[in-house]
Amino acid sequence: MTRKLVFLRGRHANAQIDASTVLNALTASVLVLDEDGVIQQINAAAEQLFESSASHLCGLQLSELLPPDCPLFGLIEQVRAEAVNVSEYGMVLDSPRTGNRTMNIQISPLVEMNRWVVVSMYEQSIALKIGHQLSHRNSARSVTAMAAILAHEVKNPLSGIRGAAQLLEQSCPPEDRTLTRLICDEADRIVGLVNRMEVFSDKRPIERGAVNIHRVLEHVRRIAQAGFARHLRFVENYDPSLPAVLGNRDHLIQVFLNLVKNAAEAAPADGGEIVLTTSFQHGVRLAVPGSDSRMHLPLVVSVQDNGDGIPDDLRPHLFDPFVTTKSTGTGLGLALVAKIIGDHGGLIEVDSQPRRTVFRIMLPMVQNGEEA
Repeated sequence: MTRKLVFLRGRHANAQIDASTVLNALTASVLVLDEDGVIQQINAAAEQLFESSASHLCGLQLSELLPPDCPLFGLIEQVRAEAVNVSEYGMVLDSPRTGNRTMNIQISPLVEMNRWVVVSMYEQSIALKIGHQLSHRNSARSVTAMAAILAHEVKNPLSGIRGAAQLLEQSCPPEDRTLTRLICDEADRIVGLVNRMEVFSDKRPIERGAVNIHRVLEHVRRIAQAGFARHLRFVENYDPSLPAVLGNRDHLIQVFLNLVKNAAEAAPADGGEIVLTTSFQHGVRLAVPGSDSRMHLPLVVSVQDNGDGIPDDLRPHLFDPFVTTKSTGTGLGLALVAKIIGDHGGLIEVDSQPRRTVFRIMLPMVQNGEEA
């Protein structure tokens, strides 16, 4: 397909912009299909949607990317038959490449090319991410309040109970010392839980600077492969041109170590796989906590596993404290992840189905001249 140049008027009358540059600036996923349904051109947003590059996608039929019963194909045929624009809101795309997404679709005929169409897709859930993130932050805030209460109202009485048990142990007969030791052990266990929660009550602003997210992920991968994920295969799909993240290195290591550990526990023992992906996107902004400014979140880091997926009844409460499917888990890991990402002014979302669960983290980048 010929790429025409866009000629600008006014102050920039002499400027010429390649059409692909304009397409790549759009947040909507745009595909140009020929009369046989073969992809002839695709923009950067569509590359992210289908998790592949333009060089690989161009030349493929759309039917190779989406299931044959996808309602999008019916709309495309309608546009070809009637040569009119067609819009559809709330269409569900469900495929291994895209995951389960609700999209707003607009399809237009290319007048100069017989039976060619332009498909524009905008994810409806993009507007819901802010609401989800606010819910995640509220969950983290509830843990913060609970941690402050527990630190003051629980640890002090527990200290007295443990001290009393130790005094009793000195005077009680040997057969009863098992009970006093049980009291001490259980008191220590509760104090340990409270100590893990106290991190939520830390309201100091985090120290942020330029962080190479690929070095963070490499550090996390080495820790995982040396221990809890030694039996799993790691796949790294990194964008080497990604700019630095404006964040705290230690906190980000904690976030991705938690996510990778969860992925390792969810992945099957035989053929288990964890995919780490980084990419750049446009168009998502979020208010910075404690500030009137809005932060651009162009950096996307994904942690994907091929486990059984997250149960439907658990998904709405995934970032709530004490929610877990693990018999020995405390349910504080993802609540802590939500707090740290919220402190960074970022977003976190989850897309889960059998054999494909993806946690996506959207983070701010370092601007020119910004170091901390």
